[in-house]
Amino acid sequence: MARLTVALLFGGRSSEHTISCATAGGVLSAIDRSKYDVLPIGITRDGRFTLQPDDASRFLLNPAAMPVVEDNGTRVHFPESAASREFTVTDAAGATRSLGDVDVVFPILHGPFGEDGTVQGLLELLALPYVGDGVLASALGMDKHFAKIAFQAAGIPVAPGITVTAREWATDAAAVAERVTGLGWPVFVKPARAGSSVGVTRVTASGELAAALDVALAEDSKALVESAIVGREIECGVLAGRDGGAPRVSLAGEIVITGRDFYDFDAKYMDAPGIDLVCPTTLTEFELAQIQDLAARAFEAIGGAGLARADFFLTADGFVINELNTMPGFTPISMFPKCWAASGMSYTELIDELIQLGLESVR
Repeated sequence: MARLTVALLFGGRSSEHTISCATAGGVLSAIDRSKYDVLPIGITRDGRFTLQPDDASRFLLNPAAMPVVEDNGTRVHFPESAASREFTVTDAAGATRSLGDVDVVFPILHGPFGEDGTVQGLLELLALPYVGDGVLASALGMDKHFAKIAFQAAGIPVAPGITVTAREWATDAAAVAERVTGLGWPVFVKPARAGSSVGVTRVTASGELAAALDVALAEDSKALVESAIVGREIECGVLAGRDGGAPRVSLAGEIVITGRDFYDFDAKYMDAPGIDLVCPTTLTEFELAQIQDLAARAFEAIGGAGLARADFFLTADGFVINELNTMPGFTPISMFPKCWAASGMSYTELIDELIQLGLESVR
């Protein structure tokens, strides 16, 4: 059977550029080469589409020197119309050649300009099959404000919170501070559209609010301020069902925090101490069934059609959803693949399943 060609999109313009590159390293090292040829397309920090070496070692997660897409002078060109799947590349000397037809695109982009429906829209315009969620689900999953509205409409418990725009903060900071104070302390301040805990601050008193909002609003034009939830941090992976079936949900994992305020960027990717990822974690049979049901409902609430990681707090009153990440961290040590490995699907098998879902998906 002939191998399929997968165009792997990674890097990008967001603050999560390096994490996307690390994800690319994981995928390049584990994808089944008997089934797939890979076209590694790295997007530089300023948005240039380049042809990168098919070399996983260049993009592996390394806290001492995080991987990036270097501009090597090449320029990858997408098909000229929806009638073609041919990609071409112009090298640094100006010569253009064909890269052949692409069967499916795998956009492992995190954050804005990749995970938020923008790249998905481009791929739909060109009728290119792709891995992951569609335009609407990607946009909703990225925007924590609108995702909360969708979850509430589906009857899924969410944390109390408010959304603050940059304009509101600039024109009436006192009114914003009063609204936040009404939530009680502590609160978490986070960009509405960012991931990997970029721009997130735990605020314990009113005097810390201004600095936290400035950090969050440097990443996005609106910030979400939410009451801190006391409870265990439980996550599970979601995959779309095959042939129109119901979403599938993995066993649950837990983020055990022993020496940090919260699961921040350094703990996720820089090997900082104070965090353990336990998968599978210990839940009662009822609790596992409940979180799996809530995760599937959250996925369907945003119109999910690919994958997601559903993040919850388990409180004394039950589960509260934190967020639904439509392109979760996908390095070999990330929670999403860990949860599926605990559920019986290896990293290589998970990559294959995502590609197959992309090929058959109708979004």
